[in-house]
Amino acid sequence: MAPKFKEGDTVVSVNGRWVSWLHTIVAYSAFIGALVTGMCLHYQKIVENEYYGYPQEWFPSVSATIGDRYPERAVFQFFIAMTSGPRFLLVFLWYILTARPKSKLPQIIAGVGLFRTLSCGGWTYVTSTDDHGWHDIFMISYVVATLPWTLGCLALSPHNPKAVKYRKILAGSFFGTLVPLVYFFIQHKIHKVPGAYTIYAFFEWALILFDVGFDAVTAFDFEGFELVVRDLKGSSRGNAQQFADDILEKEKDKPIAKIYGSGLLWTEALDAAADVYNGYVFWSMLTSLGLTVWYFPLWHMGISGYEVMVMCTVSPFLLVNASVRSLVIRHVRLVHLLSLSGLLAFLLKTPEVRLFSVGFGVSMSCLAWSAIWYAEGSQASRLESRVLAWSIGLIASSTTKFAFWTNNPIWPIMHAENGGWNKLGLLLAILAILRSTRPTNNARGDVDPADSPRTSSTLASLGLAGLFFGMHSLLSDSSTMILWVWEGFPVRGPIAANGVLTIAAMGGGVLFGMFFQEVATSWTSLLLAGIGAFILTSYHNWFGYMGALLLATYLMAVANPLISSAIRHGPGTLGLGFLLYNITVLAHVWVVAYAFVPGGPLMREHTDWVMAATILFLGAGVYALPKAANTNRRRTRYAKNLSNRSASYYTYVLLIVELIALAISYLRFPTNDYIPYHKDEKVITAGIWTIHFSLDNDMWSSERRIRDLVKELEVDVIGLLETDLQRIIMGNRDTTQFLAEDLGMYVDYGPGPNKHTWGAALLSKFPIINSTHHLLPSPVGELAPAVHATLDAYGELVDVVVFHSGQEEDAEDRRLQSEYLAKLMRESPRPLILLSYLVIKPGEGNYNTYVGDKSRMKDIDPSDWDRWCEYILYKGIRRAGYARVSRSTITDTELQVGKFVVGQPESSNEQISEDQVPEGLRFPSIFRGQGLRDHRYHVFDEPRYFV
Repeated sequence: MAPKFKEGDTVVSVNGRWVSWLHTIVAYSAFIGALVTGMCLHYQKIVENEYYGYPQEWFPSVSATIGDRYPERAVFQFFIAMTSGPRFLLVFLWYILTARPKSKLPQIIAGVGLFRTLSCGGWTYVTSTDDHGWHDIFMISYVVATLPWTLGCLALSPHNPKAVKYRKILAGSFFGTLVPLVYFFIQHKIHKVPGAYTIYAFFEWALILFDVGFDAVTAFDFEGFELVVRDLKGSSRGNAQQFADDILEKEKDKPIAKIYGSGLLWTEALDAAADVYNGYVFWSMLTSLGLTVWYFPLWHMGISGYEVMVMCTVSPFLLVNASVRSLVIRHVRLVHLLSLSGLLAFLLKTPEVRLFSVGFGVSMSCLAWSAIWYAEGSQASRLESRVLAWSIGLIASSTTKFAFWTNNPIWPIMHAENGGWNKLGLLLAILAILRSTRPTNNARGDVDPADSPRTSSTLASLGLAGLFFGMHSLLSDSSTMILWVWEGFPVRGPIAANGVLTIAAMGGGVLFGMFFQEVATSWTSLLLAGIGAFILTSYHNWFGYMGALLLATYLMAVANPLISSAIRHGPGTLGLGFLLYNITVLAHVWVVAYAFVPGGPLMREHTDWVMAATILFLGAGVYALPKAANTNRRRTRYAKNLSNRSASYYTYVLLIVELIALAISYLRFPTNDYIPYHKDEKVITAGIWTIHFSLDNDMWSSERRIRDLVKELEVDVIGLLETDLQRIIMGNRDTTQFLAEDLGMYVDYGPGPNKHTWGAALLSKFPIINSTHHLLPSPVGELAPAVHATLDAYGELVDVVVFHSGQEEDAEDRRLQSEYLAKLMRESPRPLILLSYLVIKPGEGNYNTYVGDKSRMKDIDPSDWDRWCEYILYKGIRRAGYARVSRSTITDTELQVGKFVVGQPESSNEQISEDQVPEGLRFPSIFRGQGLRDHRYHVFDEPRYFV
């Protein structure tokens, strides 16, 4: 068919020789790039073979260079992937060049070329480590196919003397190189001659040069070809109707048309990014407030007085005064800059001063955002943009915590030494404030008379409280609701890496609220949210998580209508909303801290009450929403006031954040290929440590310091206590995620945050076959959590129990717990190790329930009389060693460690000296004497070993 456009229908043309040159350049880049990278980074490792290393061998083979070492392998595979396109084109052009009527040889050679290309991909991407058999099959296939390809190309070569000459030279060199290649390989493999492998390597690299060079000769033959792209319908002229054009035409009166129809202006996009970053900073500071407050009751073991700082969020009450309101709105940039004291707090070493700095920053941030919302209240589009920035800021904060294992790198408990990015975060915050804070058209912040309230301001405030609390308690970390539904092994529900689903639901909620606001604010949607909350609270695993996703979507969808509704009632509504939010936060803490706070027993274990109150608060907010007539006026004004900085830019920012979360999920997915430290000796090194909620003595996050000590002590299995940090007051964190991924361990988080304990977690180098969570009898005091797990240790099943008993004051609780646990341990048919916090003296009271005939357990060291909290007990397995290691300033409790040998029976309590102990059963020597970083063997100043 003749082209429709006679003139200018050729879009682009390329001479055929460039296919050959591109193939040659990229192929050589793959091999040479990997060689240079390997020589620079791992020279001595890649020249080493099974017999000799440097200096006997001093040049690497091809296989050693491009094999399994990173980043050499990545460099090689990257360029080989780029080679595939030109390679397929080269084979295709060679067939076109050599095809003759009634001749089958060109077809056969083209088929061989195609097969050779595919087999190259096989041995490139399936290494000998991945699957040695298939790697060899692909490699041998490639080498075998090279012979007919080479001979076939020589036989089919066009009459081009120059090309034929080079083909003969390169083909002869290739096959001639095979003889010395085989000879020196035999010298290396059979006769083990030093240096023979280096000479073999040179011939191997020569094969690569000749092989690629042979195909490069096609450049002389392809000079007569030209690749042409022709436009038969004029599509390249910009006249074709696009999908976005169809959407714009069909949906021109709907919000989605604004997404597709608005052109991208980088200045507007930058404004949106700056707004979202300001929202991110708000949520970063708000989530850090409870964390810095928590430090004080944690060390006081009760109410400290510093808890009053949670009330700093009620600063929007100041906006009730017209003069203050006008002053704040006119100088909102300054107020935003003052709020950055919350980010500067990391420079302050004294915990009390740091808390006050964070409190002031949160107060100013709440004041600034409330002032902005109120000032933009008469302009629906600008108010929606601000609320979108604030909402997406929460998603960005949750995504950042997802990337940093539930810590936010700009929190005041972070600094450079423990993974903080405080300085960068502060710099970006300053730039974002300077970019996004501009004078508003309504400096007084007066509300449009058309939006005069017709419902109760208290109901609107309740709606805000439910919104703020739901977002903060459930959505400020992507793994919070995952841990609500976690039930142990085998895994039957989401894991931490699935946090991207929570983030996706949040993003979906934002878009749902933008495009379907009437549906989002309907009573039907509220009912569905209530059902989601019930499912989350009452069920576990994937079904429980479905309720979590439903609730997350709803919370994000109603943010804009609830905030817009509250604005109509005046700034006092915002202040009351934050006050009611604070009360809900305290109730959220009371349900677990009931043993330490006034009125605690009333709220004991009533997370269900808090969840129900949240849904009822949201319902009050929905009831207070403006009626239909008022809504229609606002929608009309929205259409008139829509500016270039519309919701579309915030949607683009949201999409970028969601893609980042997806990439993080991929990077964080567990490999499950963990190896114990002393597998040859079949040793289990087991420890117990109370980590004090991962805040050290100076109010710094302690995950990395915990990691270092556990790694240096070569601990294979560790029980961690006081690990449940998934509450507002603790920052919605999870220390075990970082430790498990960094140390390479399986992890059972233990009873979730909706089980009202202080947490008990198990980390193991050995696969966890099964695990069960227990809440031991606690009629008076705090709940006592336990994790009972069965591990596959060197092919044998070994049970491990991690347990935290009740407080000293609750004697009856502790007695009941000792009987429960003794029965559990006695009934286990397998070897068992107890890693525990018991609050007893050796040989007295409940000790004799835990140790002895009732439990059939033995004490790891009956002669160690100086214990009170932490104990390691065992049965049915050989105990080889025991050590107590000082805590430094990480926590208030030491780390106890025991060594056990799988497959050997229990032994006596007779102690032996370290020189009688095999190397693989010894504790590290670096903790003797003064130790390392203030960690040392203490109490008896050295490890103890047993016969």
